Amino acid sequence: MVLPVVKLGTLVLKTLSKPIAARIKKEAGLHPKFRQHIVNLAQANHRLSTTMQRRIYGHATDVEIRPLNEEKAVQAAVDLLGEIFVFSVAGVALIFEVQRSSRSEAKKEAIRKQELESLRLRDEELAQEVEHLKHQLEELERLARGRGLPGVFNFRHANAEDGKLGKQA
Repeated sequence: MVLPVVKLGTLVLKTLSKPIAARIKKEAGLHPKFRQHIVNLAQANHRLSTTMQRRIYGHATDVEIRPLNEEKAVQAAVDLLGEIFVFSVAGVALIFEVQRSSRSEAKKEAIRKQELESLRLRDEELAQEVEHLKHQLEELERLARGRGLPGVFNFRHANAEDGKLGKQA
């Protein structure tokens, strides 16, 4: 019952993170100081991604990369912030799910160890009982050898003779 609720909660959290990311995007472009920081972030991201693309395609990387205009930089930065937020929420949800799963597996492992321990104890008890029965059987065999084979069955004849003596008297 808990697993479907957790999965549903994770899905709801991911779904709700998208409008929150949109709100962050909207608000990020409106504040002047924050706007300047995100423009700088977008310009650095643009330089890095352009340099990486040029290296991948084998073009020269020592050329000057033209900066984005301010509006494109703001848009790129708020898109990046929104994606980072959604990715972070998904990452946290994933970490939570992995931890929950590992706790569940740890509980199952503890139960398995407990069951194995109880089986081991039962096995030891049965081994002791078998050993006890072996000793009893050895004692009976020793007694039977002491009387001889007819001596083992002598108690029937002794009882029958006692019955005959009782009838004769």
